[in-house]
Amino acid sequence: MIETLVGFADHYLMEESLAMKKLLKIALLLISISAPPLIAKELPKVLIIGDSISIGYTPFVAKALKEQAIVIHHKGNAEHTGTGLQLLEEWLGKTKWDLIHFNWGLWDLCYRHPNSTVEGKRDKINGTITTSLEQYEQNLHVLVDRLKKTSAKLIWAHTSHVPEGEPGRFVGDDQKYNEIAARVMKKNGIEINDLHSLTKNFSAELFLGPSDVHYTETGYARIADQVTEKISEKLKK
Repeated sequence: MIETLVGFADHYLMEESLAMKKLLKIALLLISISAPPLIAKELPKVLIIGDSISIGYTPFVAKALKEQAIVIHHKGNAEHTGTGLQLLEEWLGKTKWDLIHFNWGLWDLCYRHPNSTVEGKRDKINGTITTSLEQYEQNLHVLVDRLKKTSAKLIWAHTSHVPEGEPGRFVGDDQKYNEIAARVMKKNGIEINDLHSLTKNFSAELFLGPSDVHYTETGYARIADQVTEKISEKLKK
């Protein structure tokens, strides 16, 4: 750029004195030294908060949006809303997030018993619910109030599908908890990414097992497609 301006100076000052040319070149050189360097536009920062389902799809989302945003999942598993209340400040950190895609639910509606031999101590017959519907709603209100203070764009992800035979979760509770969440999000004007409707229609081969709430790599990639689309649209707005 500066070389071009110097060239113009030589061209348009042909009739002027040599001293004038030198003065102009020195001035342009000083401008080039003092002017701040051009910095590439910084990509928006996206935080994904959630349980193991979100951990599974986040790498696909990050890859798909690598030209549009920096996508990060907080450290660890968000588990239930009680964990969120304890650790949300740590997950948010000092970063100025442009968008936060968040979810709780599968852990909240899970029944556990200390004597259960099933992974995660799940037991919907003898166990105790992690978070009641009433407490879930109260917790979500507190969590949403804090997230709104970040000034980030917010997207809530509905709890994914609970299949028949899941040892710690009752089929249908996923919908009950999603209805509570929908009420909270509507009150706060937060967009909903309906991952429940998406995963409810998944074929059996996309799940890790016939009674497993987790997914194969292909299943997570399919969920990531919808998450990516929602985040991309929200960032453009």
